[in-house]
Amino acid sequence: MATARWSSSFGFILATVGAAVGLGNIWRFSAVVGQNGGGAYLVPYLIAAFVCAVPMLVLELAIGRRLRTDIVSAFRSIKTEYTALGWLILGGVLLILSYYLVLTGWVLGFFLSWLAGSQTTFAPFTASWLPVGYFVLATVITGLVVSMGVRGGIERMSKIVMPTVFALLVALALYATTLSEWEQAAAFLFTPEFSVLTDLGIWSAAFGQVFFSMSVGQGIMLTYGSYVDEATDLFRSSLVITIADIGAAIIAGLVIFPIVFSFGLQPTLGTELAFTTLPTAFTTMPFGRVIAVAFFGLLFFAALSSSVALLEVGVAAAENTTRLSRPRATLLLTGGVFVAGVPSALSYSPVELALAGRPVLDLIDESVGTFALPISALCIVFVFVWDADLETIRENLGRLYSLVRYLIPAVLVVVTAARAVGVARPAWRLLVDHTQNGPLGPLVATVLLVGFAILGWQLRKRHPDPPHRRDR
Repeated sequence: MATARWSSSFGFILATVGAAVGLGNIWRFSAVVGQNGGGAYLVPYLIAAFVCAVPMLVLELAIGRRLRTDIVSAFRSIKTEYTALGWLILGGVLLILSYYLVLTGWVLGFFLSWLAGSQTTFAPFTASWLPVGYFVLATVITGLVVSMGVRGGIERMSKIVMPTVFALLVALALYATTLSEWEQAAAFLFTPEFSVLTDLGIWSAAFGQVFFSMSVGQGIMLTYGSYVDEATDLFRSSLVITIADIGAAIIAGLVIFPIVFSFGLQPTLGTELAFTTLPTAFTTMPFGRVIAVAFFGLLFFAALSSSVALLEVGVAAAENTTRLSRPRATLLLTGGVFVAGVPSALSYSPVELALAGRPVLDLIDESVGTFALPISALCIVFVFVWDADLETIRENLGRLYSLVRYLIPAVLVVVTAARAVGVARPAWRLLVDHTQNGPLGPLVATVLLVGFAILGWQLRKRHPDPPHRRDR
């Protein structure tokens, strides 16, 4: 059972916000907004965040605090037969981490390159062995932070990194207001085109973005919740985490879109925007090198905090299930993740490692990265809400319980099905063009608006439903 604790509620909030705010908030959010009609995307995005992400955050944090253990042991504590589900989720998390560390290495490489004045771009960067070298460095840094423990490593890092991330975001957003097309960019981001809301792809993209960005359904929040003291209000904490995550994404949009429009770039690009077109713009804009260093530093710190959270899920499970010390568990898991990530690192290197003509990193992202999260979230809801139905979980969820029990599983099934038929987009490259339209968009919108009304009821009246079933 978990014995570590956060030193304070503030430390807990910073750590969980750090787990939520990552690359998905910065380049992925802006790319998905660009692909989905600008401000129109914000409507399903905000609905998804408050109707689905907040209840799932409360659920995972409540499970963690109630059981005080890791993702694998939590499943085993309900039924021995569910242990395999815990290992399945953990395997997905570690595979996602294996290629996420490759991306973390990329942004670290660009940060150090621009800091040194070499001003690299993606093509020459990936034509060298630098992506592999920086992948190694990013992996080592992540492992070192986690090896130092919950308070001494993760919480201490979060207290430095997260204020830095938001300070850089705000500073870059203020600079963006001086660019020529700032007003056009703000209008693009905040003016919705409601006619596109009939497109299922927008809803699928919004839910995929929210679950991917806020780190729900991966066992991260369950693990972090096991370190929370009993006095912490989980609902209020979940709201803070969600608002911080949304705020980071929107501020990032106010940084990226003014640059995009002022320098004639395409707002629909994903990785290409961050690593090819934006660096080209940085070379021509006033104070471009300073802006580039701040931008890639921001990306690295955001990616690092998420990488640490993903690794902690595995280390906590290894500590509890094998009785390894934290340093040894971290060394073992970091080594395993490194080995798993080497093929992804080699995908964008002189080796150009590929399967069936597709880079290995892309293949892993389009399979594990696309389906692991909604499937693992469904497993968590099924086991801890439908089967166990723990009394303390009901008490923490209050009137959100119905959303978690009925609405969120339905949404997850729809999102998973949409991804299976190719409506959703890959988590990082975002190159899939989307043209599907159909009747499911309004249906999903209607269901979610009902859920949003339930959430509003919960915000007005925080008295939980009386428990109906016993704790196990």
